[in-house]
Amino acid sequence: MAQVYDEWYALIIDALPARDDVLELGSGAGFLSELLPGLITSEVFSTPNAKCVLDASRLPFSAHSLNAIVMTDVFHHIPDVRLFFHEAVRCVRPGGRVLMIEPWRTPWSEWVYTHLHHEPFLPKAKQWSLPPGQGPLSAANGALPWLVFQRDQRRFKAEFPALRNLAIKPLMPLAYLLSGGVSMRSLMPGWAYPWIRRLERTVGENRWAMFAFIVLERRST
Repeated sequence: MAQVYDEWYALIIDALPARDDVLELGSGAGFLSELLPGLITSEVFSTPNAKCVLDASRLPFSAHSLNAIVMTDVFHHIPDVRLFFHEAVRCVRPGGRVLMIEPWRTPWSEWVYTHLHHEPFLPKAKQWSLPPGQGPLSAANGALPWLVFQRDQRRFKAEFPALRNLAIKPLMPLAYLLSGGVSMRSLMPGWAYPWIRRLERTVGENRWAMFAFIVLERRST
């Protein structure tokens, strides 16, 4: 599983416009801070790994004070992503970025997330918001990134013209699943990971991906 995060973190770090003033949402037990000194780690509750406790819809930062906001498997847990986008526009400097790795909808991933994963995966949801009355970790819609950035991309562009979608890179049809990402039980030895990733790239990740690396850039005003 660590190899999956190694690859995810490398994608994030390589896409940063600068390596200072970077906020990570939902740091949890992750280790991005070991690779990115000075990272502002955060969570929705107090944990040893988080420098601050915050709500993504009310960020405690001044205007244009961040070079980037990054996250892995967090966006689809944010109850009201519109509030988050407004905060990202306010806090991120022009030319700065919002980087995320999130579940993505393909025929394969929809089957996996629907049948093998405990979190809701609702690609037919009409709204971007999550149902009220759930905890910060239990509330989720794994299809939310696909809803916002693929199905409703015109709505996103119209509502948040200050955020330009630079890239959506589909990832990992098998590697995450086989590494124990759904069941927490690895189904392959560590040495096999590079071979699985090579196979995925050869076959093509777009059609079967379970995740996507999404890059948004704050436009200059």
